[in-house]
Amino acid sequence: MAGLDQKLRAEIDGDILFDAFSRGRYATDASHYQIMPAGVVVPRSMDAAVRALALAREAGVPVTARGGGTSQCGQTVNRGLVVDGSKHLNRILSLDVEARRCRVEPGIVLDELNRRLRPHGLWFPVDVSTASRATIGGMVGNNSCGGRSLRYGTTRDNVLSIDAVLADGSAMRFGEVAADGIDGINDPRARALAQRLLAIGARESAEVAARFPKVQRRVGGYNLDALDPARGRVNLAHILVGSEGTLAYSTAVELTLWPLLGRRALGVCHFGSFHAAMDAAQHLVRLKPIAIELVDATMIALAGEIAMFRPTLDAMLRGEPEALLLVEFAEDEAENERRLRQLGEMMGDLGFAFDHDRARWGGVVEVLDPALQAAIADLRTSGLNIMMSMKDQAKPISFVEDCAVPLEHLAVYTARLTEVFEKHGTRGTWYAHASEGCLHVRPVLNLRLEQDLKAMRAIAEEAFALVRAYKGSHSGEHGDGIVRSEFHEAMFGSRLVRAFEKVKQAFDPEGALNPGKIVQPPRFDDRSLLRYPPGYGAQDFAPRLDWSAYPGAAGGLLGAVEMCNNNGACRKLEGGAMCPSYRVTRDERHVTRGRANSLRLALTGQIGRDAFASDEMAETMRLCVSCKACKRECPTGVDMARMKIEVLAARAARNGFSLHDRLVANLPRYARFAAMAAPLLNLRDRIPVLARLSERLAGFSARRRLPAWRRDRFKAPAALGTEGGKEVVLWADSFNAAFEREILDDAIAVLTGAGYRIHHPRPADGSRRPLCCGRTFLSVGDVEAARAEMSRSLAALRPFLERGVPVVGLEPSCLFTFRDEAVALLPGDESRRAAAHALLFEEFVAREAEAGRFAPALAPVAAKALLHGHCHQKAFGAMGAVQAALGLIPGLAVETVESSCCGMAGAFGYQAETIDISLAMAELSLLPAVRQAAPDTVVVADGTSCRHQIRDGAGREALHVARLLAASMAAAAGQS
Repeated sequence: MAGLDQKLRAEIDGDILFDAFSRGRYATDASHYQIMPAGVVVPRSMDAAVRALALAREAGVPVTARGGGTSQCGQTVNRGLVVDGSKHLNRILSLDVEARRCRVEPGIVLDELNRRLRPHGLWFPVDVSTASRATIGGMVGNNSCGGRSLRYGTTRDNVLSIDAVLADGSAMRFGEVAADGIDGINDPRARALAQRLLAIGARESAEVAARFPKVQRRVGGYNLDALDPARGRVNLAHILVGSEGTLAYSTAVELTLWPLLGRRALGVCHFGSFHAAMDAAQHLVRLKPIAIELVDATMIALAGEIAMFRPTLDAMLRGEPEALLLVEFAEDEAENERRLRQLGEMMGDLGFAFDHDRARWGGVVEVLDPALQAAIADLRTSGLNIMMSMKDQAKPISFVEDCAVPLEHLAVYTARLTEVFEKHGTRGTWYAHASEGCLHVRPVLNLRLEQDLKAMRAIAEEAFALVRAYKGSHSGEHGDGIVRSEFHEAMFGSRLVRAFEKVKQAFDPEGALNPGKIVQPPRFDDRSLLRYPPGYGAQDFAPRLDWSAYPGAAGGLLGAVEMCNNNGACRKLEGGAMCPSYRVTRDERHVTRGRANSLRLALTGQIGRDAFASDEMAETMRLCVSCKACKRECPTGVDMARMKIEVLAARAARNGFSLHDRLVANLPRYARFAAMAAPLLNLRDRIPVLARLSERLAGFSARRRLPAWRRDRFKAPAALGTEGGKEVVLWADSFNAAFEREILDDAIAVLTGAGYRIHHPRPADGSRRPLCCGRTFLSVGDVEAARAEMSRSLAALRPFLERGVPVVGLEPSCLFTFRDEAVALLPGDESRRAAAHALLFEEFVAREAEAGRFAPALAPVAAKALLHGHCHQKAFGAMGAVQAALGLIPGLAVETVESSCCGMAGAFGYQAETIDISLAMAELSLLPAVRQAAPDTVVVADGTSCRHQIRDGAGREALHVARLLAASMAAAAGQS
């Protein structure tokens, strides 16, 4: 193994990662296992990947192929070389629309493939819940199934051929052959391999018929049934499907494509009894839906605690069901409606009605709205992450998760498995594929504890015995990996396990490809292979913020970091805002999951004693823009922005603050003095040499204009507006006060014009220094200064908060500091009261308008507005309020840009070291959309930094919603 990294760097075009941080980021997947690899290669071409395999073979180092790293059974972790194809090996090599087939590289993500197929009216329909990050290569390796396998089958059913490289370097194409015509294969090596495989298939056909479960959801072992010569024609590619990278390295996959689904109908079947829902599935499937998916009461309750799912639950739920079955039809519109009626009738025939007692309580909520259908689908496919959102050291653990049994046994199987869980002192949450008898269930265990580890083995053994008793499959969707390979002997019998070994020997006699999976596995409960290995625990570390909502060491910080279950939702490339830096770089280091793994390993001393405050950790966090998208869009709520503050604080404690940091952090304190010298300070952007000097001395990019200081800095009297009017505090943030006072002036005009009494809080200590939320100090890790500023602000706000007066702000990052970081800086009733009363201007306007209290005369000012949301508006669910506030303006049509972070992120976009990434983020969607907007379209952006990015990158001036509302009021006044 010595010298492999140097050889790879010399010969491979790609990223060669052998440092402890990088290896640690690839040591886990979405399972509970952790195995530190020797190194990682991220090849830029397939030729580079193949050469990496050759160099590893020469060095005697095993290789594990990896895509999205979403495997739940430990398939993509190993001790050798990891080859990550997800960044570059993602091309569509050919597309035949008429024949409905394509050839792709294995690193292409399913959602990305389907986005590119959609204009042709086609899709690859194995719609796994991890579609936003699962690669085709990983799906092939796992034989993924998806929620609609009733209609479309599994990945195996949709793979036509596979080009692959074997362990010895031989390149072969695996596809359909005549069982008696393999002499037509020209390559002698390929012909010999085919003969050997078909001989195994013929010899074991009777045993396969006797021992393989007769359920569609069987993805365990090797697909020996695909090798039976009695089938007439045999597709040799199907022995590679489900092989988990143990037989060959796929270089191209040929897929069958299907026409896009048309309009769908969804029946949300409610049940007062979980057992009744399980029993009903075998009957409902007779209506030929394309899917029946289960959501149980525990998952409903957990989803209800996650802000992004609450509106969906409100729209789909009736009463308090113990289980839901989501029954989906995809025929023509008339047929969909007919089957929905039949569904309601069948539920009635089965004895369910909403006015019955609990055992037979139930019925159907019909959903025809595509937007609500999509939201319900998102909730269901987020089931795993929703389950993992429990803030406890015990977590739902995947090891009996996807067993599959015939539908007629589903109700009794789930009841008996629940008894097994209770026997061992735990419980499980059920969800997923009721139509296939494949329900996902994870017992809640704490794998740090020896008794829970023993319980895991006992539950596995008893559960798999149940599955065998009902003629089911112990691996129904997620494959074998480390979790189930140990149990193949009991499932398939010794003879078939020896046959699996012979298949492995035929392909990979030296065991070079992903060893320990499917054949010759380790014990599944080997503690040394777990994410929480022997001796696991946090080093001495005192966090600066309050993490007491989480369990575990380091004041709960470790528990907060451990909320990341590695499922990789942060790797999505479109939709939502998470994770903007990853969308640009596609590097595991720059995704929330990669950062969380680095933090966990650092806090527990697994990558060096001082790793938390190290340069490597600083580099890991460097491109985190603190957008807060992970806080909302990660269903387990991993708040990487707050975790970054801890890293910055630890770094500052060790190294101090740079000049750049001090200038950024202290802006609220020196802003009033800078206003006096505004003309002089603004010369920086007029004299190029000064811009270059500021870059050299303070790190502000000479390519970026800084905000222009104003001599007419905003200063407000203590109160404005109508005496006796409804009270409101207007928070004059540092940025708008110093640089864009017109926004504050217009907000005052709107609020006073609508009859409100505005208060501007004054420092309780009588000082002249303006109040500040502390945001700029947090951005550089100066937590104590931020705490001091927040304390001053809460003291000033106290008399208003005690009367319940809302605190209204204009700059999202500042206002949401009160809603979010205040309680971490100063936990207690005062900060919680501030969080409860803090509102963005647009939230306040929308709330008051809905209540009938905000009704000024408004007139048209523009026909169309293009709206870009600040990251924190998205993260805290405020986008609806922005749209509602703009909707008050007569005749204004609002289009929202589907954008992630604008790329400015406070000072991030001004830094010389990050300006290129900043611009790349903006170019993903925001700036192209602004450039394409018509000249008379008003561009709206409520974030200070967002407006500057739009101005710098697209040459357009964006307006705060307060400015548009003020213009609309002025226009109405001019008409009267």
